[in-house]
Formats: sequence, structure tokens, C-alpha cells
Amino acid sequence: MAEQKSFSSRWALMFAMLSMAVGTGSIWRFPRVLATNGGGTFLLPWVVFLFAWSTPLIITEFALGRGTHAGPLRALVRLIGPKFAWMGAWITFVTVAIMFYYSVVTGWVLYYLGVSLAGQLAGVDSQQFYDQFVAGPWPLLMHLVSMLLALVVIYRGLGAIERVTTLLLPSLVVLVVVLAIRAVTLPGASRGLAFMFTVDWSELANYKVWLEALTQNAWDTGSGWGLITAYAIYMRREDDSSANCFMLGIGNNIVSLMAGIAVLCTIFSIMPEAEKTIVGAGNEGLTFVWFPRLFAAVPWGGFFMVLFFAALFMAAFTSLISMVELAVRGLQDLGIKRRRGIVLVGIVGLLGGVPSALSIDFLHNQDWVWGTALIVSGLFFAFAVVKVGINDFRKKFVNVEGNYVPIGRWWNAVQGFLIPVQGAVLLSWFFWQTYPTNEAVAKSLKIAPKDVTPAQILWEWARPIAVENTGTVLLQWAVVLAVFVAANRVLGRLAQEQPRPE
Repeated sequence: MAEQKSFSSRWALMFAMLSMAVGTGSIWRFPRVLATNGGGTFLLPWVVFLFAWSTPLIITEFALGRGTHAGPLRALVRLIGPKFAWMGAWITFVTVAIMFYYSVVTGWVLYYLGVSLAGQLAGVDSQQFYDQFVAGPWPLLMHLVSMLLALVVIYRGLGAIERVTTLLLPSLVVLVVVLAIRAVTLPGASRGLAFMFTVDWSELANYKVWLEALTQNAWDTGSGWGLITAYAIYMRREDDSSANCFMLGIGNNIVSLMAGIAVLCTIFSIMPEAEKTIVGAGNEGLTFVWFPRLFAAVPWGGFFMVLFFAALFMAAFTSLISMVELAVRGLQDLGIKRRRGIVLVGIVGLLGGVPSALSIDFLHNQDWVWGTALIVSGLFFAFAVVKVGINDFRKKFVNVEGNYVPIGRWWNAVQGFLIPVQGAVLLSWFFWQTYPTNEAVAKSLKIAPKDVTPAQILWEWARPIAVENTGTVLLQWAVVLAVFVAANRVLGRLAQEQPRPE
């Protein structure tokens, strides 16, 4: 049988794209961020940035993948020349670095799905259960299982990706809808709906709400990751990429909203007094500690807990598949045959996830470093468009034959001005947030706050070995960038030598 070269239909393409975008950021991060930023007040800037950040970058990635028929590395080489190969290598590497620990998180969800199916979460101390789990061998084992499952799908080719995503995405949506319906029928769920959809107009003056909304859009739609570029390679010529871009962003956010309804209505119904404690628990605490407690208080809670972890696993696994595909595509961009590339990605991926599987602090560090680096990846895409000429790129790559939804000049302004400004502001805010207070430094050094010096504060902010500060980000970024810049001539030459696939 001949290898499948493109998605069999537009819907198959959209199922794959949405499966890539709808991940853990949509289902476990969005409800927590929504709750901690004013509920309905947060939704307004969240929608604004869907069209001011996510959708324009999605359009860029779709156009690049379709127009160059290459992954991010070779696409940028073809677009703006071989001396910028390091930018494409950065985009690919950042997502691969995320893949290392994302497979660990996917394994966590798979484990919790298994134990919830077996009824082992009933009547246990969920905090103690979680602590014992992350300290034991299961995270490593489940990381290996998750990576191997994703590798099997990629090894079997585009047809397998299509079959898996076409099955899992509708199943995920059905489960999220069922969970949302169950949540809104609980006593007191109306308080959760009111919180989600009531706008406190005075809070819109709070800049943090806007920055959190921009952050959520940057992390949960897949824009700027390079994943869309890798999947857009398999588009059929007759597919309308512009319409697909809007469908992708809006579809992802609809699933996020449904997940928010399911989570927040359950919280407000079962233990409204614990709302701040729950949403302040972080992504993992909310998912693996508080949810078992919440479901324990719901009729048929064990059944709905299985549905929740099944939906979360589907979201995580299909996103992991797209990350493995991008990693393989990155090697293909350099001339490595696909089958050999899959083997190499498998070896590196299995080994690369081990530190995060064994250390929760290492996982948090990598999430902070490379999650933040995604903003830089988005800026590199925007730079490439500006470099080649925004209007020329729009005419040559975006508004091509087959696109029934033309993209107007508004996109020029967003690409050339808004995205660079948003990226710069977001990175500045990320780094400023890690600047420590006197009290935090005093606690770390075990001294009185009055004895803390400015030099000690600066060192805590900039020291290179830390879990989450600015120094660890800048050090790791500098190392990776130095390697790619040093290897740029080789990367550019290899990317140029590869023929364009038919």
C-alpha cells in the first residue's frame, strides 16, 4: 500500500490540528487561570488575544507549512535564507524540549486513569497518594509507555495519525460536554456559571488580567510551537487554510470553556468555601489532589472521575503525538530518512524525559524555561514574515488559490507591530515576576529581612541554578542558542540540500 501523503479530508486535517491544540493547557490550566483572574472578567481579554496573538501566528504557521512543504527549520531557510537556520532549529528544539516532560505528564494522566478505573482513588488521602506516586517508579514507567505509544502512531504514518485523532478528538469533546452537563446540574452550580460569565468592568483596568489572558493564548492554542507548520505540510491543495485557522483557534477555546464550566461548577457546588485553596494549588494540585476529593463528593463521582481522566489523557496524548511528529520532521529537514528519524527521536525522547520523571523540581524547571521560550519562537515566526515583507508574504503564502476567506491588511499590522510588542511585554513580565522580595530572600538564606542586601536579591533573581527564576532561563537559552548559531552554516546547508517533497 502506498504511503499516505496528505490528510484524506479537510475534517481529518482539522481533527488532527485540534487534537494538537487541545491539550492539558486547555483542560487543567485554563480553569485555574480563569478562576484566579476574575472569571468572566478574564474571558474578554482572553478572546481579544485569540485574535491579536494566536490566530495571526496560526495563519503564519499554516501558510509556511503549506507553502514550503517543510518543518520550521527548512521553512525558515527557504523563506529568509540559510543564515537564519538557527531560528528554525530553535523553534523545533523548544517544542522537543517540552515533549521531554510533556510525555511525563501524559504518563501521570494515564496512571490516574488506570487507578480511577480500578477504584483505587476512592477513600484515600489524595495528597498522600499523589506524593507517593511522584516519588515512586510509576512516573518513569508511564513516561516510557506514553512515549512508546506516540512513537508507534508516528511510525505507522500519516494514516495512523489521522485514524487516532479522528477517533480521540470527538471522544474528548463528548466527554468534556458530558462532564460540563453533569457539573451544571449539580446543586449550586449556578454560582460557578455566574462567576464564569459575570464581568467586573473595573477589573479590566488590572494589567495582570490582560497579561494572564495573553499567556494562556500563547500556551494553549499551539500557535508559535511549530506544530501547525508540521501538520500543514499534509494539507490538500484544495483546502482553505484561512478558514481552518479561525476554526482551530475558536474550536480550541470552545473546548477550554466547556472544561472551565465542568471544573468551576463542580468546585462551586461541592466546596465553594475552598475555591481559593483549590485554584491556588497549581495545575498538578488541582488535577491530581483536589479533583479526586471533589469527585468523591459527587453522586457517581467515581464514574465521572474516569471520564475526566480519560478526556485529559486523550488531550495530552494527541498533543504528544504532534510533538513527536515535529521532532521527526526536524530531522527530515536535515536530510535524515523518516524511519531513521523516528528511531532517533524515540531514543532521545525516552532518555530526555527521564530527569523530569525522576524529579518534580526538574520538570517544573523545564516547564518554566521552555514554556517561556515559546514566546521567543512566536517572535521568530513574526520576524521571518517581516523579513520577507509582510504584504508579500500575505499575497504569496496566505491568500493563495483555494482560500475562500481572504486575510486583509489588518494581519499586516498585527504581524508587524502587535505581535512583537506583545512578545516583548510578556517576556519582560515573566522575568519581572521572578524578581524576589526581601522576605523571600531572607527565608531562603535564613536571615532577617532587614539584613538582606540588594546584591543578594539580584543573585537570587539571576543565579543560573534554580527551579524558576530568570537566571536559569537565560543560561539554558544561551547554551542552546550558542550551539545553533555555531552550527548554523551546517544546518543551513543541510536544509538547502533537501529536495521539496511532492
